[in-house]
Amino acid sequence: MVTAKVISIGDEILIGQIVNTNSAYINKQLYSNGIKVVKVVTIGDNEKDLLDELDDSMKNFDITLITGGLGPTHDDITKPILVKYFEDKLVLNEEILTYVREFFAKRNLEMPETNIEQAMVPANAEIIWNHNGTAPGIWIEKDNKVFAAMPGVPFEMKAMIEDDIIPKLKKKFSGRFDYVLKSKTLLTTGIGESLLFERIGDINSIIGKHSMAFLPSPLGVRLRIDIKADNLSEAEKETAIIEEKLRAKIGEYIYGENDDLLEDVAGRMLKERNLTLAAAESCTGGLLSGRITDIPGSSDYYIGGVCAYSNKIKTSVLGVSETTLENHGAVSENTAMEMASGIRLLFGSSIGISVTGIAGPGGGTEEKPVGLTYIGYSDDKKCFAVKWNFGDNRERNRIRTVQACLNLLRNEIKKK
Repeated sequence: MVTAKVISIGDEILIGQIVNTNSAYINKQLYSNGIKVVKVVTIGDNEKDLLDELDDSMKNFDITLITGGLGPTHDDITKPILVKYFEDKLVLNEEILTYVREFFAKRNLEMPETNIEQAMVPANAEIIWNHNGTAPGIWIEKDNKVFAAMPGVPFEMKAMIEDDIIPKLKKKFSGRFDYVLKSKTLLTTGIGESLLFERIGDINSIIGKHSMAFLPSPLGVRLRIDIKADNLSEAEKETAIIEEKLRAKIGEYIYGENDDLLEDVAGRMLKERNLTLAAAESCTGGLLSGRITDIPGSSDYYIGGVCAYSNKIKTSVLGVSETTLENHGAVSENTAMEMASGIRLLFGSSIGISVTGIAGPGGGTEEKPVGLTYIGYSDDKKCFAVKWNFGDNRERNRIRTVQACLNLLRNEIKKK
C-alpha cells in the first residue's frame, strides 16, 4: 500500500479566514488513484511545526504533498524550510525568471523585485511548472519517499496535481499498487437521511464487502460507494452491481452522480425537450435564477425571472389577485400557483415556477411558522403548488427551497 500525508500551510486557514478546500481536493485525487491518505494536517506559518511534520513524513509516509507558503513574501516559509531540511541550497533558475517576467509583461504589469525570489529554487529539486501563476512547485525525492510542494492558490494547485503530480506518483510507485480503489457518489434529494436509510433496507446485502457512506447536506444526501478490487475492470463491475441495486430501491430520489448539479440536470432535460422556463421568486430573492444561470448555455432554455419580494410586484407584474393575497396571504398555495402561472404567461415560457415563503428568522406565526414555503408550477396543462416547511434557519431555508424547486421541475419534466 502506498500511503500519503497532506500538509496545508497558512495562518489564514487556522484562524478560519479562508476555507481549506485544497486538502479535500488532493485527498479525492489521491484516493481515486489508489493512494491512501492516512493523515491530513494544517499548520501555521511556523518553521518548527513544518520541520516536525517533515520528520513525521520521513518516518511514516511514502508521499507528502504540501500546499501554501511558496510566494515571495516574508511569511512564505515552505521553500526555505525544505532547503534547510534537505540540506540543499537555493539557486537562480533563469528559465523560471524569464517566465515570471513574461507573466507580468503579458498583463501590462511591472514585476516587483520581490518576485525574483520565485525563480530561486532548491538546487537538487525537480521543478513543477506553474502555468497559472508565478510560484513553481517543488518535487523532492529522498530515501524512496516523495515530497511535493505546491502553491496554495486552488486553481494553480489543481493544475499541478492533474498535469504533473498524479502522473509522476503513478510512475514512481507503479510496482506498489496491489489493488484498485474506486469511488462513486449517487446524489439524492427530496428525502431525509433516516428515511433514505429505511428505503434502502439491508445495506450489507447490497454492498457486500465494500462500503457506503451517507453524507447529508441542505441539498440532499450523497451516497458514496467505495470499492476495493484487484483491478479496474472488477471495480467497475462491482460498482455497477451496487448502483443497480440502489436505483431499484431509491431511484426516484437520485438525480445525478459524483459532481452533477441539479440545476444542470434539469437544464439538460429542458433543452432536450425543447422547453423554456421562467421563474418568479419571493423568499429566495433571486437565488433560484442565480443557480439556473450559473450553468453555461442556460440561455437556451431560461428566459428570465422576476424577484417579486413585495405584494405590489406580485399583483402589478405577475398578476396575482389582490383578493388572493387578502384571503390567503402572500405565503399560500393560491399565491404560489398564481405566481407560477403569471410568470409563464408574462414571459411566454413553456413552464413557470415560483417560490414564496417565510425564510425567517422573523415573520412567522403559529398558523404560518418560519420555514413555511410554497413552490408553484405551471405549464399549458396543469398548475399546482406544493407545501414545505424547511425549519427555522434562514440560510438553510433558502438553499432547501431552491433545491426543492429544481427537483420538482426535474420530476415534472420527466413526465413530458
